[in-house]
Amino acid sequence: MTDISTRHLGELAVSAQGLGCMGMSHAYGASDDAQSIATLHRALDLGVTLLDTADFYGAGHNEELIGRAIAGRRDEVVLATKFGFVNRLGEATSIRGDAEYVRQACDASLRRLGIDHIDLYYQHRVDPRVPIEETVGAMAELVRAGKVRHLGLSEAGVQTIRRAHAVHPIAALQSEWSLWTRDLEVEIAAVCRELGIGIVPFSPLGRGFLTGRYSSVDGLAKTDMRRSQPRFADGNLEQNLAIVAKLNELAAAKGVTAGQLALAWVQHRGDDVVPIPGTRRQQYLEENLAALSIELTAEDLAAIEAAAPPDEVAGTRYDATSLTFVNG
Repeated sequence: MTDISTRHLGELAVSAQGLGCMGMSHAYGASDDAQSIATLHRALDLGVTLLDTADFYGAGHNEELIGRAIAGRRDEVVLATKFGFVNRLGEATSIRGDAEYVRQACDASLRRLGIDHIDLYYQHRVDPRVPIEETVGAMAELVRAGKVRHLGLSEAGVQTIRRAHAVHPIAALQSEWSLWTRDLEVEIAAVCRELGIGIVPFSPLGRGFLTGRYSSVDGLAKTDMRRSQPRFADGNLEQNLAIVAKLNELAAAKGVTAGQLALAWVQHRGDDVVPIPGTRRQQYLEENLAALSIELTAEDLAAIEAAAPPDEVAGTRYDATSLTFVNG
């Protein structure tokens, strides 16, 4: 069995790899609750402690699903959830970070999850209309009330991180980080390390693309969000497939998959880094966890990075509208 060691997000101890649960309810087409719960149980059996969800995923369905899955096993779980995205019927998605909404969102998440406290509570995206001091101040009140244990931010910029941390210690920053999304490395990772904030990379496998399982969008569900993402678009997709081909060659030489190699690269970013690859299936869960056992030398890391240079990745990671919510 893979040895799932412990890492720390601030003062919060978690498994070295977590499980992102979004795809069990959201973004990637239809899913099967029974299959998802079986995968969640298998993750706990294998020693994964960090489960990551959000109130936005499936309009609350994902939190309800996680709540059912962890019933009777709460003491095995470090439960992370997020608030901030608001999507009312017929309206465009917006962000709320005002104190009243923070309190409302937390109480609603606790009800859906069927728990009395959230271990790690993130602001899903920064609300540009509300000072971060108000948002984090309200989150800190939740800590004092015993409803939340640790605080996090997602896709926040340097100044927001500093200002938030000055109000209340931030345990973790959750942002996209993979071989084809490396903007965190410019400034943000260094600031997190200066302040003792752990980093939780989501989509460490490039939304599955770096596994080599996708050569086109034809096999994706009509509702799959990747169909609208620039990196999966015609023209960009072909250029990005060349990167995966290079990763496949390196992976074959080490007797692992391209996805495992890409995930091991993320795991090697530092002991304060806890990626949360997402999957609905036990097979891929176990494949991802096996990446923890892959040792990469400095030469290996250099070869991997040479195979996937950031300036050769075609297309932005989100469309123009979604990019406005990033690094705020």
